[in-house]
Amino acid sequence: MAKEKIVLAYSGGLDTSVILKWLKETYDAEIIAFTADIGQKEELDGLEEKALATGASKVYIDDLRDEFASDFIYPMFQAGALYEGQYLLGTSIARPLIAKRMVDIARAEGATAIAHGATGKGNDQVRFELNAAALTPDIKVIAPWRLEEFRAQFPGRAEMIAYAEKHGIPVTASAAKPYSMDRNLLHISYESGVLEDPWFDPSAPENKDMFLLSNAPEDAPDEAEYLELEFEKGDCVALNGERLSPLQVMEKLNELGGKHGIGRVDMVENRFVGMKSRGVYETPGGTILFTAHRKMESITMDREVMNLRDSLITKYATLVYNGFWFAPERLALQALVTESQKNVTGTVRVKLYKGNIIGAGVKSPVSLYNPDIATMEADPTQAYDQGDATGFIRLNALRLKVHSGVENSK
Repeated sequence: MAKEKIVLAYSGGLDTSVILKWLKETYDAEIIAFTADIGQKEELDGLEEKALATGASKVYIDDLRDEFASDFIYPMFQAGALYEGQYLLGTSIARPLIAKRMVDIARAEGATAIAHGATGKGNDQVRFELNAAALTPDIKVIAPWRLEEFRAQFPGRAEMIAYAEKHGIPVTASAAKPYSMDRNLLHISYESGVLEDPWFDPSAPENKDMFLLSNAPEDAPDEAEYLELEFEKGDCVALNGERLSPLQVMEKLNELGGKHGIGRVDMVENRFVGMKSRGVYETPGGTILFTAHRKMESITMDREVMNLRDSLITKYATLVYNGFWFAPERLALQALVTESQKNVTGTVRVKLYKGNIIGAGVKSPVSLYNPDIATMEADPTQAYDQGDATGFIRLNALRLKVHSGVENSK
């Protein structure tokens, strides 16, 4: 009989390397390792050789960067998604794409299960599995960190290192890192270890080597740099007059944002599984794009459409954070967002300076801003009669007067 096939989300680190070998032994299965290239850069070096040497029968390393930028990052930014007012969802938005490709591979290979190395205390386990369930409801999921026998065998990092050495698993690990990292095209996140103390200051001079994508604002250039972003229907399509793909836009903005110390966030957030956790994020390009997109909307989006879309930001961001990207409610929200963006077209000019993004101009061929109407001088269009404001104010004041009268009579 043919062996069972399991598709494993594989990073090449200690955890997933040990899990690969453990799955093969425990389930007597054929393990297909899958890594999504979503912008990890040098972290992908030598990954295929490591996986095969550890026991994988086949390795997929798929370049998904274009799809990640165009089909995940851009739609999310059109929605103005921001989790708890600070987090641009860099890790969260990558998980549905990884899950999507995993189940595609599982179907193509005839695999009966997918597996991941996400901890049983984090959000990623939920994101992987909810998105997989939405796409392939009959797929089995193996999460070793939620299995008692796995945790009993590997109560700590030392046991995992010993297991790797015993089985000749080619990983480099000795002492625990002072924090963990997750990198992709949109950001790098840092958490755990020394960062579990919310009083620890990662921005202190002695800790500046932690950051990989951005200069500290105080070390950024002393001269500001201007940047023009062109939008079409809510998507950035060009920088400084050069047409670029979504991937190219993100790569260039990361370079510029990192140079000027833009996009660092240090926050304590609420995980879906119930606990609070501290995360430090670098999102240089995403922060520029998010800010410029909002400025573009300011002159092109109808007030009530903007109010409606903005009222849904918290819901949309929470859906992404919690792993409901492929859920029907997110798809319905996206349809509304797409409609809201049909006139978000034009050019935004910003100035980048020492961690700041300073607005420096905005224009659009479909601008709703009319200087003739907005002017404090005489309105040549006569579209607005200042005398009309008297009745407008009187009607809006009516309920306030009634309420005040009741309160004052008590």
